[in-house]
Amino acid sequence: MSADEFDPMIERLFARSPQMADASLFAADVETKLHSSSRVRTLALTVAGLIGGVIAVKESMNLNLHLSDDRAPVAGRVIGQGLQNVSLNVQDAVGSGLSQLGLANMTIGSMGAMQMFWIAAGALIAVAAAGVVRLSQDV
Repeated sequence: MSADEFDPMIERLFARSPQMADASLFAADVETKLHSSSRVRTLALTVAGLIGGVIAVKESMNLNLHLSDDRAPVAGRVIGQGLQNVSLNVQDAVGSGLSQLGLANMTIGSMGAMQMFWIAAGALIAVAAAGVVRLSQDV
């Protein structure tokens, strides 16, 4: 069989896909899995975003920009003082909001960088293992 005969034959074979007996059941099963995983994914991303936001706000409350250096020009000192005032106002507002939520005494910075690295690595490994288990159950 030459290449001129083979290519059209393959195209004809793949142009007609056979109808499976359980095609509607398969489509319904796929739709169910897509909808259920999107709810779980949305919930997980929302929880992760909230936790990350609380941690970011808590850690940024101790931010010191050191913009009020005596050797800086006058305009730089004025801008630095303005930024520090704004930063202090925001820190006070966020601090009072966190204390109302009961999150004011949350300490994360007491751990060293290596401890945080290993905690994050362990969490990523646990998430990957859970994904593999979920994948093996679906297959």
